[in-house]
Amino acid sequence: MSATLEVEVPIEVEEAAQPPARRPKPRRPHPPRRPPAPRRPLEDRRLGLLVSLIVVAGLLGWLGLQLLALGALSQNRAQTDLHNQLREQLAAQTAPLGSVDPGQPVALLRIPTLGLEQVVVEGTSSADLQAGPGHRRDTVLPGQKGVAVVYGKALTAGAPFRSLAGLIEGDGIEVTTAQGTFTYRVDAVRRAGDPLPAAPSGGRLTLVTADVRGLQPDGVVYVDATLQGDPATGAGRVSAVPDSEKALAVDTAGLSMLALALGTLLVTVGGAVLLRDRVPGAVLWTLAAPVALACLWLVGDQVAPLLPNLF
Repeated sequence: MSATLEVEVPIEVEEAAQPPARRPKPRRPHPPRRPPAPRRPLEDRRLGLLVSLIVVAGLLGWLGLQLLALGALSQNRAQTDLHNQLREQLAAQTAPLGSVDPGQPVALLRIPTLGLEQVVVEGTSSADLQAGPGHRRDTVLPGQKGVAVVYGKALTAGAPFRSLAGLIEGDGIEVTTAQGTFTYRVDAVRRAGDPLPAAPSGGRLTLVTADVRGLQPDGVVYVDATLQGDPATGAGRVSAVPDSEKALAVDTAGLSMLALALGTLLVTVGGAVLLRDRVPGAVLWTLAAPVALACLWLVGDQVAPLLPNLF
């Protein structure tokens, strides 16, 4: 009888069937950011030149827009205030009979042929004419005996006298002052070199403006009109006017304010350029844009009187 020897061989089937666990791959660290390269001086100069050109171009464009278009809005608002002031003075019989401070309303001028109605202020400097036609202070008021002279702009500030050269002989002009309403009839339209009309026995009104051809002023145009009916008695007036109130003169009284406005504008733009990398764009625009716009408007207001008063 033989004996059987049994040997147990352990077989790990399940363990052999399972794949070995994968180890996660180590992540590569991000390379460190390189610091921005410092600007070269040449790039800074180019940036400064570009900003300067943009500021100059923007300033010139704004001045053109304000003088030729937006100035009419300011003149309209001034005329509304002057009309209300003159109407109250006429009702209260306190309207002036003679020379008053520059800028004060003295008459209401109507030219039906041109569809024109404007309040006339005292004074003929370029700054005075921003609000409307101006009465030359060394002449009588309209409606009084003698020659009354009224200046008006032909190109800027609403250009109330732009179409003055289109008047013809016989056209009517009405003027209302503290002494009543007076009617004039146009005698002629003249320019430099044309003969002066004879001295009036009663009253005459002379309207003066720049002779504009397109956008190019070319001399001065005068409209002479004779008073229909008896003139009123004149009151006191100044013996002479300064050079700034004569035809085609400029007013330099606002130069200091112009320098201040330009300096503030340059500081605002320069500060915005320097802070563009340190302040968020929305915040920078919110802070700088209103200041720059206010400076631009002030610059336009101060540049306008530097133009000849009849422009």
